[in-house]
Amino acid sequence: MQATAYTYDPETRSGSVLLDDGTPVDFDAAAFDAGGLRLLRAGQRVRIETAEGDGGDGDGAPRITLVTLQTF
Repeated sequence: MQATAYTYDPETRSGSVLLDDGTPVDFDAAAFDAGGLRLLRAGQRVRIETAEGDGGDGDGAPRITLVTLQTF
């Protein structure tokens, strides 16, 4: 699935992406580390992988398990 990087905190290696419908979804350091990235800038297109279930905030949003740069 594709998304756009929205926020990123290099201290915690966590942030959020915007899905193509505009829905924000948070990711944690484990998802960022799984992608092997060193830095992420707002506006970059990324590829994400998600798992079923709760994203951690109780709203039933998908949980991001991987964030990496989108390549064509």
